[in-house]
Amino acid sequence: MLDLRAPANLVSRRAVLFWTTRAGLGWAVPLVAELLWLAVGDGGTPLAIALIVTLVLAVAHLLVMPQWRYRVHRWETTDQVVYTQSGWFNQERRIAPVSRIQTVDTERGPLERVFGLANLTVTTASARGPVHIHGLDLDTAQRLAADLATRTQATVGDAT
Repeated sequence: MLDLRAPANLVSRRAVLFWTTRAGLGWAVPLVAELLWLAVGDGGTPLAIALIVTLVLAVAHLLVMPQWRYRVHRWETTDQVVYTQSGWFNQERRIAPVSRIQTVDTERGPLERVFGLANLTVTTASARGPVHIHGLDLDTAQRLAADLATRTQATVGDAT
């Protein structure tokens, strides 16, 4: 039986830099647009204030969000379950029985590849949808996927 404590394992520490970089790229779009508008247009004081507000929000987001996510995002597996905790403002804990696992997938986008990270998706026979573990280092994700696939094959039943 799994108690209702936080899962034991943190994601990779490199996930912090990944989340910071990804968020920074997102903030670059409005900041560059506002800077260009300010440089070529006659936006004046309202646009300068908007640029400052955007910059302050971006810096606050880039400083707080990655660290916060790192402290919250956790995972753990046992012989019986896959247990995850994720979220930022809305935090969620999911427990998926190994006997209900249908597929185990790893995904890596271009930016994850740069940081040596991968995401694990465990699809179960649940209406709630798959269980995700984001920000794992590649070796851990591959090892975990293989381990879960092996345990799923050894479990009696059809995962439905």
